[in-house]
Amino acid sequence: MANRLVEIVKRHAARIGSKEVYRFCWRKDGEWLSTTWEEFAAQTDVAAKSLCRLGLLEKDRIAICSPNTPQILITEMGAFRNRLSSIPLYSSSSQEQFDFIVKDGGAKVLFVGDSHQYPLAYNYWKNHGGIVRIVVFKNEGLELFPDDNITIFWDDFLRLGMEAGPEVAEEVGARSERGLPEDMATLIYTSGTTGEPKGVVITHGNYDATITSHLKLLKRIKDTDISMAFLPMSHILEKAWCFFCLSRGLTIAVNYDPRNIQDTIKDINPNLMCCVPRFWEKVYAGVKEKIASMSAMQRMMVKRALVVGRKRNLDYKRVGKKVPWLLEKEYEFWDSKIFMRLKHAIGIPDPNFFPTAGAPLSDRICEFMRSVGIDIIIGYGLSETTATVSCYPDIDYEIGTVGIPLAGVEVRIDKTGEILVKGDNVTPGYYNNPEANAAAFTEDGFFRTGDAGYFTRGGALVLTERVKDLFKTSNGKYIAPQMLESRLAENKYIDQAAIIGDRRKYVTALIVPNFSQLRAWGEKQGMDTSDTGQFVSDPRTVSFIMKQIDGVQKSLAPYEQIKKITLLPHHFAIMNGEVTNTMKVRRSVVASRYAKEIEAMYDED
Repeated sequence: MANRLVEIVKRHAARIGSKEVYRFCWRKDGEWLSTTWEEFAAQTDVAAKSLCRLGLLEKDRIAICSPNTPQILITEMGAFRNRLSSIPLYSSSSQEQFDFIVKDGGAKVLFVGDSHQYPLAYNYWKNHGGIVRIVVFKNEGLELFPDDNITIFWDDFLRLGMEAGPEVAEEVGARSERGLPEDMATLIYTSGTTGEPKGVVITHGNYDATITSHLKLLKRIKDTDISMAFLPMSHILEKAWCFFCLSRGLTIAVNYDPRNIQDTIKDINPNLMCCVPRFWEKVYAGVKEKIASMSAMQRMMVKRALVVGRKRNLDYKRVGKKVPWLLEKEYEFWDSKIFMRLKHAIGIPDPNFFPTAGAPLSDRICEFMRSVGIDIIIGYGLSETTATVSCYPDIDYEIGTVGIPLAGVEVRIDKTGEILVKGDNVTPGYYNNPEANAAAFTEDGFFRTGDAGYFTRGGALVLTERVKDLFKTSNGKYIAPQMLESRLAENKYIDQAAIIGDRRKYVTALIVPNFSQLRAWGEKQGMDTSDTGQFVSDPRTVSFIMKQIDGVQKSLAPYEQIKKITLLPHHFAIMNGEVTNTMKVRRSVVASRYAKEIEAMYDED
């Protein structure tokens, strides 16, 4: 039998052919257009024949560098039918990142989204060669370089399949039947907080194991649910989730530009959406600001509503207890008066649940969202585990944990505290990298995650820190920087933070403020905020942010607390390597780039 991701489109086209599979809108104020399963099946069939006609052989690789668009799904499904594998790249990749991944992965055809990614592919072809074709999804406003004789546009690519003879269709069909679970489906490169990224091999068997586990676990999903593809489809969480949604027969609304999510989410009103914690941190900061502007009476009402919501959703629903009649009625009242208005304001009036992973999310934010009826499902996983290792169950989830391991996934903690994982969802290894494979697996086949953690008495997994991120002060005290950074992210005046302190006497931090919020504060103080550098270095500004930090960290042990800060006049940037594409701080790069600012925080001692 063909692999799941090879046959699922045809199967759904035959079963629910007229049902919507995806909807998409190119422009911010444009029209959302729908595609049915029957139409999707025809699209993937044409794409499969087009790839075959390009001369690609079984087990060859293509690379896709694009913002989210349905063409990614169409291309990948067509590739799987040819026993090809796909290499996803972030649309924001630098030329250096693009070149390394395409060359290391050995891609032969490059698919790019628009005029922003096209030069990356063109420059690679000019300097490295070995590319059969470059295919551009969106040609609006794009002019090809004069000497470019290799690039075609999406319509031209599809025409190859439309004009293919019966022998091409027969060849694609034969390739599909020869597919094996151990075939590589995706070659996804780690974002690389240290060193060069490594190519993680994700097989069809890995996807099948992950999808099967989630189909058993996520019983709350309804056939009518719509999932918003918000995270980049080059991110393992979004990619695996989209494949799950396709397997489940759900509708996917594809969000093209993440900067427009506040508008598109209100256009679509999704029931499901994968998120990273930063999304909920911004929502929470906005809600807190709104509450602060209310009258005293309104704040009292919100406070009471949250007490009721917490009691109903956390004290009863969370543990599977029947909610007392009176409590349920009061919850319904506050839901109609306050919680529903909040959900409408966000754009999720009928939420089901929202998988959230990628970084720590504070317990306070999780409890708040759950109390108001927004069920964030905290999970944990890596590219190497095909996204999910553990997540919240429907009943008996423990806030402060990352849930319980999926069925079929074996997790243990070694003597150093590192989390080890084994299961059919775990990668067979890194592509052409025997040294990395030797270091990544134990003798009995467990994958070393690089994360430290422990199990609660209830069997839930708690993450403490990335093993490599843990550092020790000169006084011998261990510090978990991600924990501190996630707490700081709760504050509306702080956008990004990098905790410093390895082998130092005390902990310091580089802080990127939320500039709009901080300027609003500064203007109220009568300060000149026009020059960002001068404004953030003003002692009054630094003192104000330090007070915000003190309020966040007052419950921490003295040795964990931040003693000094430096405010930066700009964000940490992906392009210069300070953060990964998933916004994780590259600590070695930050420490090197801001060495002068860091030393200044310790020079006075």
